[in-house]
Amino acid sequence: DLHKPIDKRIYKGTQPTCHDFNQFTAAADTIALLVGFSAGQVQYLDLVKKDTSKLFNEERLIDKTKVTFVKWLPETERLFLASHASGHLYLYDAEQPCGAAAPQYNLLTQGEGFSVFACKSKTPRNPLLKWAVGEGALNEFAFSPDGRSLACVSQDGCLRVFHFDSMLLQGMMKSYFGGLLCVCWSPDGRYVVTGGEDDLVTVWSFAEGRVVARGHGHKSWVNAVAFDPFTGAAQAPQPPELSGGEEEDEPPDPLVRRSPAVTYRFGSAGQDTQFCLWDLTEDVLYPRPPLSRARTLTGSGDAGVPVPGLPRSLSRSNSLPQPAGTGSARSPPPDVPPALSVGRFATLTLQERKGPPGTEKEHKRYHSLGNISRSGEKPPGGAGSRGRLDTAKVLGTALCPRIHEVPLLEPLVCKKIAHERLTVLLFLEDCIVTACQEGLICTW
Repeated sequence: DLHKPIDKRIYKGTQPTCHDFNQFTAAADTIALLVGFSAGQVQYLDLVKKDTSKLFNEERLIDKTKVTFVKWLPETERLFLASHASGHLYLYDAEQPCGAAAPQYNLLTQGEGFSVFACKSKTPRNPLLKWAVGEGALNEFAFSPDGRSLACVSQDGCLRVFHFDSMLLQGMMKSYFGGLLCVCWSPDGRYVVTGGEDDLVTVWSFAEGRVVARGHGHKSWVNAVAFDPFTGAAQAPQPPELSGGEEEDEPPDPLVRRSPAVTYRFGSAGQDTQFCLWDLTEDVLYPRPPLSRARTLTGSGDAGVPVPGLPRSLSRSNSLPQPAGTGSARSPPPDVPPALSVGRFATLTLQERKGPPGTEKEHKRYHSLGNISRSGEKPPGGAGSRGRLDTAKVLGTALCPRIHEVPLLEPLVCKKIAHERLTVLLFLEDCIVTACQEGLICTW
């Protein structure tokens, strides 16, 4: 009820950091709520049945770090996931107990930058599974609309998309720099939007495994992204079927270029207290041949070695961040796409030119783009122990295209709507809900 709270709880010694209602079981006689805490515990509450309350990870034997995100599994009554600042993701059953000792694990499977473990136990107990994903905190995760895929964003700047049941990596993307803080799927499951410490929103195509656009409008970290399910895709014409790039052979349609249909709309909210609204239009999602560099580059590079900067699908395997593999000695650095190396430097963009060559600069928090040093760049190569990606190696590859290699979106609306950093963004049928660190919940 947006007019009066139905419950109020005050916690001492720990702070609630995240929560999730079980929409699947919600009814007049039950509202199941999960709350994650800064010390690592997860509480189960029922707001109607007041006496129902359970505490998971109570002794902090499973994980001692902050709970960054909790979510009920789609259309389940008892299963939920909790991610932590440790980079671990745990699968819980609300009906099972947590053990009296720290859990022991067996390795189930592992791939590029992740491992999955099962709990060693004679009787069922929590956690059922433990995922170790990327380097640093796992900041947020989201299930695809069909419930099959799980998108995770981490402090190492990587978006990783897994097939949840088979625990296989389906795709991956790297931020321009810094950690990724938030993630959201489009209502049809075709696109994933992320926001983070590069002050950008990034649109990644799940079907093609590539970045299709970035949005630049925030002046600080992007804390929340959300698609508007009530406009756009529902009324928009269906996009051409994506099958290996056949759409590039269609003749350019001048009408589409002049008045592109709005296919998707999404919003973002940031630490700069600004709320932005973005339109994803057909001309960005389905560029016609004149906009695509694919034609010029297809002939160059070895077979099986993707040309850096080419909007090409990531190989659907567990060895995603090694696009150059064996051919790295022969292929030029990602800075210079082979077909464009001659005369390329005459048209360097402003962002690339900042700072004298060879100076290594750290990114300051409020500087969005630029400062990427060109001196340390090498051909793309392998990842580190648990998925550490060298930013200099992936910059200019399909994993992380350069700024000028993908369309840069401007926000449709960009408005300062709070005095403190914005933390929540929700699209409802009749309004947009935002919340900020000051504790104000606003409807728009």
